[in-house]
Amino acid sequence: MGGEGRGEGLVEIVLPGIVEPEQLGIRHGDIPAPGPGRLVIAMEATGVSFAEQQMRRGRYYDQPPFPFVPGYDLVGTVHATGEGVDPALTGRRMAVLTKVGGWASHVVVDAADAVPVPDGLSAAEAETVVVNGITAWQMLHRKARIRSGQTILVHGASGGVGSVLVQLARAAGVRVIGTASARHHDALRALDVTPVDYRAGDLPGRVRALAPGGVDAVFDHVGGRSVIDSWHLLAPGGTLVAYGSASTRDDTGSKQWPVLKILARTWLWNTLPNGRGACFYNIWAGRALTRNRFRARLRTDLTQVFDALRRGDVTARIAARLPLTEAAQALRLAESGTVTGKIVLTP
Repeated sequence: MGGEGRGEGLVEIVLPGIVEPEQLGIRHGDIPAPGPGRLVIAMEATGVSFAEQQMRRGRYYDQPPFPFVPGYDLVGTVHATGEGVDPALTGRRMAVLTKVGGWASHVVVDAADAVPVPDGLSAAEAETVVVNGITAWQMLHRKARIRSGQTILVHGASGGVGSVLVQLARAAGVRVIGTASARHHDALRALDVTPVDYRAGDLPGRVRALAPGGVDAVFDHVGGRSVIDSWHLLAPGGTLVAYGSASTRDDTGSKQWPVLKILARTWLWNTLPNGRGACFYNIWAGRALTRNRFRARLRTDLTQVFDALRRGDVTARIAARLPLTEAAQALRLAESGTVTGKIVLTP
């Protein structure tokens, strides 16, 4: 990565444009001061999510213009507090959902967006379940409203969101069928998940063989044709939760069009009189209009996930830990598809 210099102060990883991971930049500066109602968080752990893989290709639905600092979430300690913020928070470990900006040694955030991390959880453990945990929890409990005894299908069950989602579902007494490549099947069986190889052909047929009456919910991050197959796998009264378009990661053209097609399909399917439902999950939905409600819901749900992590219902799956300045290597590793769990960047 580009950039020179060492020493105390701010370190940020910059995504300058549509580039290869090795062309990420390193920017140094002064640690910022927090304004009124804000905190400076000294990052202890941030992660590599699928969003960054899309952003470096210019394929994330609403990414900011280049250049910018990526990083969807982070965990760290309060370094400084601004006017109107309790100074006793200094030194407290917090988790923050950022969308961008997390790949930095110090990050300024609104105090209201910071969620306390319970004692007993390390920064890296907590980091594995911030964006992934909120996403999984809200899709399971707020969108699909799963119940004990139901059967669900989780695409990408060994991925960042998928691995958390299947564990939360099993803790809720739900039977889980999970798609993954064959090398991840033993790990899924250890979680009491029935694995299906998505590369082996006729995926819908093999899922139907396991759930002849259909499944009660499907969680689909793949997009494209997969969303249509997922809809047809639903049992009466079932729910499809689409939450991405991973199959179009390497496409060219409009980055909005794949999502808009899913939104159009879910709207159409919801007009059909068959009792099934469909939605496109967006973790940021409603933030602009009901910011306080959004924050309260996020805090509640992330606290539930942290509690599940402390109870052992969810295991922190750390695929690798790398220094922030090795973000290029971390991104390459994430894009290889060879690891299970979260790749964590540390200061």
